[in-house]
Amino acid sequence: MKLELNSPLDMHLHLRDGDMLKVVAPLSAKSFSGAIIMPNLVPPITDLDMLRSYKNRIKDAIGDESFALYMTLFFKDSYDYEFLKEAKEFISGIKLYPAGITTNSERGVSKIDTNSLKMTLEAMSELEIPLLIHGESNGFVMDREMEFVPIYEELAESFPKLTIIMEHITTKESASALKRHKNLFATITLHHLLITLDDVAGGLLAPHLFCKPIAKREEDREALLNLALSGDEKVMFGSDSAPHPKSAKESCGCAAGVFTAPIALQALAELFEKHSKLENLQKFVSDNAQNIYKISPPKKRVILEKKPFLVPDSYGEVVPMFAKSELSWQISSIS
Repeated sequence: MKLELNSPLDMHLHLRDGDMLKVVAPLSAKSFSGAIIMPNLVPPITDLDMLRSYKNRIKDAIGDESFALYMTLFFKDSYDYEFLKEAKEFISGIKLYPAGITTNSERGVSKIDTNSLKMTLEAMSELEIPLLIHGESNGFVMDREMEFVPIYEELAESFPKLTIIMEHITTKESASALKRHKNLFATITLHHLLITLDDVAGGLLAPHLFCKPIAKREEDREALLNLALSGDEKVMFGSDSAPHPKSAKESCGCAAGVFTAPIALQALAELFEKHSKLENLQKFVSDNAQNIYKISPPKKRVILEKKPFLVPDSYGEVVPMFAKSELSWQISSIS
């Protein structure tokens, strides 16, 4: 049994920098046609010189692979129309992080409201630059995304021409809000389609499944699964693949992030086949994203075959999801 995917896209990807970039970037570039690249480096990518430099470092890391780099800037409420008009040619969106809520977000926005962000968001609306949001409050960890939903809705109503991407949604409340507003869209990760908090901390702590936003309840997972499996045009795959060295994951201060980039397509094929929805996987991993972002990625055909694939125990210093386990699909060819 074989499955063909055309120009698969990862619409939320962390590539890090330095030695880590050199390890993980080629893994995504090999099997994906392109990706939205996150800007939360240290320091974050906030101007065009930094963006160009980072893009060049990624190109050096991936070599001759055909892989579109859809770059993003780290949101600042001081971005004005003239700056954004110049930036539009080089970016596919701007990523807003609430300050201190996740990895390398300390320089994020401390107060998210329509008045303080009005200048930048109106300019983004007019220029048709998507706003990507890590949507969490600073409340109790299980409630953070749910508490952020009213902010998503206020932004959607206040800026109806602004394309707003709810990044890596994890709750049934986010899934519901998505359907109420024409300009809200969402990315969903592989790991949030598969795990709940019980998998992370129900027994011995599973550090390589610890992420932010944290995995939620079974009813939340089911809501996400229904969206993805249905081929819903408002959702798209974004791995939020977030590599950390093993020493940072298996430590008393466990770093947040699940590394899925090199095994994502294989695991998604297994998941969609399990639910008899393989016909909708193309929409989830490419077609919807192309329509939402109005992009035309490089042509790349990925053939997956129903054959066992043993996931390596590590890629460099990074331990992937399903390490040392067997998936039922493998990538047989890429052209």
